[in-house]
Amino acid sequence: MTPKILVIDDHVLVREGLRRALSKKENLNIVGEAASKREALVQIPHHKPEVIVVDLHLPDGSGLEIIAWARALSQQMGIVALTFSSQPEHILACMQSGASAHVSKSAPITELVEAIEKSVINPLTFSTRRATNLISKRNEQFALTARELEILEILPTGDTVSEMASRLFVSEATIKSHLAAIYRKLKAGNRVQAINTARAAGLLPK
Repeated sequence: MTPKILVIDDHVLVREGLRRALSKKENLNIVGEAASKREALVQIPHHKPEVIVVDLHLPDGSGLEIIAWARALSQQMGIVALTFSSQPEHILACMQSGASAHVSKSAPITELVEAIEKSVINPLTFSTRRATNLISKRNEQFALTARELEILEILPTGDTVSEMASRLFVSEATIKSHLAAIYRKLKAGNRVQAINTARAAGLLPK
């Protein structure tokens, strides 16, 4: 699969640089560009990209608004926030708005490519090089294990117990055991309650 990518950034040099860099990858295809929020809201439904790469600071609005709008439009779209800021509050804002990943503009292009590829596979699973520390702080009150956090991230996809077991190469009994622990620690009676609690706590994107 060659995902269609739309780049949203108000700096023409950044857009041209990304087009040149990403076009060298055979499995990536940039289908359009937008220099503002207004243009993005037109280009996204027009091109129907599998992935959008969004700058957070635009002349007529915030990239976070585009992220939230695009996520409401599609649960399958990969959404990569690209910004100079690596402040924890900005990363968390990206996650809570519905982004699939956060990448710093100072990062190597390989990190952006990796984020794009991951967002295609798991658009609702947030990733960033700093996510581990951020999630760890948010998780202190719940004390979920690494495996429980991994399973928690899968819950919004709607995968069945069997599908989760297949994805993680473990038995269904193991998945059920971890789910029971997750529900107990989050004080949730079912999957929906667990997801809502995790989102409110910043463990999952909203």
